[in-house]
Amino acid sequence: MFIPIKDNVPTIRKPYFTIGLIVANALIFLLSVMQGARGFQMITVQYGYIPYELISSVELTPQLPASAWLTPFTSMFMHGGWMHLIGNMLFLWIYGNNVEDYFGRIRFLLFYLLSGLAAITLYTLFSPSSNVPLVGASGAIAGVMGAYMVLYPRAKVTVLVILFFIQFITLPAKVVLGVWFAYQLLMSLVGGGGGGGVAWMAHVGGFVFGYVIMKLIVKIFGRGSTPSGGQRIYRMNRN
Repeated sequence: MFIPIKDNVPTIRKPYFTIGLIVANALIFLLSVMQGARGFQMITVQYGYIPYELISSVELTPQLPASAWLTPFTSMFMHGGWMHLIGNMLFLWIYGNNVEDYFGRIRFLLFYLLSGLAAITLYTLFSPSSNVPLVGASGAIAGVMGAYMVLYPRAKVTVLVILFFIQFITLPAKVVLGVWFAYQLLMSLVGGGGGGGVAWMAHVGGFVFGYVIMKLIVKIFGRGSTPSGGQRIYRMNRN
């Protein structure tokens, strides 16, 4: 297991939207938990994304007033437990601040949401009949990670390695993210798109979307400025 702790890429602009997303996710989770076990379950069913509802145009819980068409967005701000939340927000902070620095705030938010939708789309293609609520920001964060891999492949990421031993090591970002993606892809093939309660295919979809879109953006606009030609930022050397 690789748990990223920090990277060595500085930022020019304050990552207000990255911080805002972390705060929003944390507050929504806290408010959900405060409703008690039964309330938390109802909120999850109400605002989590259920592929079967959208594909079949059927409301599985008509007594709960929430449109299935909104759940692809609302599900991105929900989490199933404390470790789910903490893990996702750690990844978002480490990789999100630098990607926001490249895009600027509004474009970063748009990219984040589109990555989440791409993740949900691929998950739905492989699990169209699933009636289990999908929650979590990991699909959108995976898109951010894919973008980071394009922008900063040689960045140094300090990770906590938990295998038969526990140790901190520093590796190139392309190694850390490459291993992470390979694991997600392997698990999606072995366990199915959502095997073991984890939407592996959503992670794959988000990462591939972020990587491919960022490749196109960098090819057109370059690494050293925002797409609109705004202020220049810290940039890594090209491969």
